[in-house]
This record gives sequence, structure tokens and C-alpha cells, in this order.
Amino acid sequence: MSYTEPLLSPKVVERAKKLNTTLISDAMGCTGSMHYTVKPVAPGMKVVGTALTVDMRAGDNLFLHQGIYCGGEGYVLVADGKGYTENAYMGELMAGAAKAIGLEGIIIDGFVRDKEMLGKIGLPIFAKGFIPNGPFKDGPGAINTPISCAGVVVHPGDLIIGDEDGVVVVPKDKVEEVLHKAENKFAYEEKRLQTIANYEEKRKQGNADGVSIAPPWLEEKIKEFGF
Repeated sequence: MSYTEPLLSPKVVERAKKLNTTLISDAMGCTGSMHYTVKPVAPGMKVVGTALTVDMRAGDNLFLHQGIYCGGEGYVLVADGKGYTENAYMGELMAGAAKAIGLEGIIIDGFVRDKEMLGKIGLPIFAKGFIPNGPFKDGPGAINTPISCAGVVVHPGDLIIGDEDGVVVVPKDKVEEVLHKAENKFAYEEKRLQTIANYEEKRKQGNADGVSIAPPWLEEKIKEFGF
């Protein structure tokens, strides 16, 4: 039995890898982000891939184990741990196995453990924190069903992007639209950064008089407040 949705195309993943969570969220109207407490377990971790979802009983990781062995390259395991904070859902051994299998990363609405080793293993893992207590292994649970993870609905096959700012979920039927908008926003921001840098250089040279670097939309938005 196959538990996995088809992978998003390599082209889609490569496009997403050139962006970041802030651009993606902006493209979705400043939505789509998991709770702010879900963060990478070590600096510099970034993950992009296709969602493979896991539903778990609070404090129990039986189905997280199964989810790892249902996965592979291209998939990001997204686990609804119900925000539970009394037990860790995974640690060094599971992270090592997930990396060996080829998973792109793991997102957990809950705690993990073995912080030092998770950083050394290097598999992108995003969680709410750390605690030494281990989990139970009794179930029940489910693999690749719609879940709610840290405040965001995740369906199998959705696009997952995680970086230092957090984790954003793009519904699979909106991926093309969102990536297009995010790429346009990226181009806009690159142009703005260049404009700002040019202005700073002119200011240092004493040539900035009468030059404005306020974004074009600001005047229209702010005029109703008397500016």
C-alpha cells in the first residue's frame, strides 16, 4: 500500500528553493505560517518539499516512526503532535534514520530531544522546543490524512517551506499561483534594495537632496491620514 501523494515536480521545488518563507507568506496574503514557536532545531536549516502527513496521539510517536519509513527523497514529514510538551516525539536515532532514507526534513507540532546531535546530523527538523522525556509507542494515529499542524491545515502533497523565520504551507492546488506571486515579489524587493543602496551612496556623497526612496504605494495609502 502506498501512503504517499505524488511528489511535486522538480521544477516547482527548484523554484521554491530560490525563495523564502516571507515571500511565500506575502504571496498568500500574509497567511500560511505555522505558529511562531515552530523553529529549526539548529541555525541555518532550510527545507523545501512535498508534505507527507502524520497524525499522532499526544505524547505518542508510533506513527511518526511509521511515517519515516513511508517516506523518501522529496518528502517533508509533517506531524501533528497536538502541541504536546511533556514528552519528546523524536531524537537522534529517528533523525538519523530519516536522513538515511532521504527525507528532506521533519516538522513537528511538539517537542524533540538530543538537541546537540540533531544539529550534527543536519537533517532539517522544525519543532517547538526540547525536553529529555521520551515518547510512548502505543498509537493510534494515521498516515497521509489532512491534519492541523501548529495552527495550519496541511494536506498530503502540499508544498512545505521552512527556514529561520518558521514554516509555511502552500496548498497543492495553489502552488503555481503562489510561486508566481512570490517570484514577482522577489523581483520587486531586489529592485527596492538596489534603490535603497543607491540612495545611501548618494547621501554619503551629499547628492541626495530632493530624492525620495519611499515606496510608490506609500503616498496613496497614507494620504487619508493627512500626510
